[in-house]
Amino acid sequence: MNDTHRTYDVVVIGAGPVGENVAERTHAAGLSTVIVERELLGGECSYWACEPSKALLRPTLARADALRVPGLKRAVDRPLDVAAVLAHRDDIVRRWQDDNHVAWLESVSVDLMRGHGRLDGPRQVVVTTPDGETVRLSARHAVAVCTGTGPAMPDLPHLDDIRPWTNREATSADRVPGRLAVVGGGVVAVEMATAWRALGAQVTMLVRGSGLIARMEPFAGEMVADALREAGVDLRFGASVTSVTREGGADGEARITLADGGQLTAEEILFATGRAPRTGDIGLETIGLTPGDWLTVDDTFRVSAVTDGWLYAVGDVNHRALLTHQGKYQARIAGAVIGARAHGEPVDDSKWGPHVATADSEAVPQVIFTDPEVAAVGLTTREAERTGRRVKVVDYDIGRVDGAAQYAKGYRGKARMLVDTDRGTVAGVTFVGPGVAELLHSATIAVTTEAPVERLWHAVPAFPTISEVWLRLLETYRG
Repeated sequence: MNDTHRTYDVVVIGAGPVGENVAERTHAAGLSTVIVERELLGGECSYWACEPSKALLRPTLARADALRVPGLKRAVDRPLDVAAVLAHRDDIVRRWQDDNHVAWLESVSVDLMRGHGRLDGPRQVVVTTPDGETVRLSARHAVAVCTGTGPAMPDLPHLDDIRPWTNREATSADRVPGRLAVVGGGVVAVEMATAWRALGAQVTMLVRGSGLIARMEPFAGEMVADALREAGVDLRFGASVTSVTREGGADGEARITLADGGQLTAEEILFATGRAPRTGDIGLETIGLTPGDWLTVDDTFRVSAVTDGWLYAVGDVNHRALLTHQGKYQARIAGAVIGARAHGEPVDDSKWGPHVATADSEAVPQVIFTDPEVAAVGLTTREAERTGRRVKVVDYDIGRVDGAAQYAKGYRGKARMLVDTDRGTVAGVTFVGPGVAELLHSATIAVTTEAPVERLWHAVPAFPTISEVWLRLLETYRG
């Protein structure tokens, strides 16, 4: 075979968790598969997002929990060991080495090509390797774009010159800034404010809107905001940044000017202002698409605007649900779909069928690892109103559950269950409070299976656990 022109059944561009799962599933379906990656195998999640951020947050949340347990306050009421926390983070990301991902890929017999992959017409991908060589890959059946997203930066003058932090710098920094400004009020903003404040930084949050984590139930953002203030974060709403400069050169302080004329300074400024698709330089123009755009797909992940159905877009790049676990769910389905179509087998795209990503619209679970934690799946109250779903809102104070009292003295938390009154099923659940992340999968199962609420009455929670909140929600619903 010509080393500069190789043919596979499937070519996957991007070797983050999504691309890895697509490649594994297509290979398992009997299709020869190659995956192309220009950075580290494992992608954003493994090295600059999910994994390192949770490594920074775990000591923070563990200490916060311990401080609420009688008998432990004296032992843990002291600053975190910063060096140990950062070393733990480095261990979790394997010091930004991807050997384990390479070994895994080899174990599932998927070929790897390192380099920058770009589309070059239908079913064609051209790869520029690190040593400057060019290799053309042809796909018999499918090309899957799994390139994910990068930070969406605001349009501010000379922004690159001031070396702002994005999620990458925020999760990989090797020292604690004395003062950190966080621009944004979403998940990255609240998690990084939580982590770096606990590690000793003076943190100011500049939020353009009137609340935090706006896509969640309003009470979730309010409870997180209260906790951040209690931790010493300077939280400013209605604050829009109009300019940032560095005083005294590249290593000087960042001087931030706000729309109301106010100013503040910080050693570092983190922009956590959203995500943009990594499609600007993958050759979309060669197949009639616009570089930099999101790739709109059908429920089987075929790109809608491309004829002949050979191009798939999986994970964040399709803008359906920008979460690693949801992208991996999509990848499992896309891999099965590609395999079925390649073998001429029927595709079952009925609701909750094996070849359709129904959960993307019905049951997307998410945890925000702040103190308190936020865990949610399915509809929020506002989404129910917007979509015309008739729901009954059921709220309960988690602190009244015996298991919460065992978990922490003075436990503060809230649960909300939305019951679809037409179907008698759970349409959405939100938990806020310490330790609620582990409650989420039970809620996800309830929403996904569309189990009748009356049947859930027979799902008995163990005593005394926080999960007894399910019983209290059902009792409240029954009245």
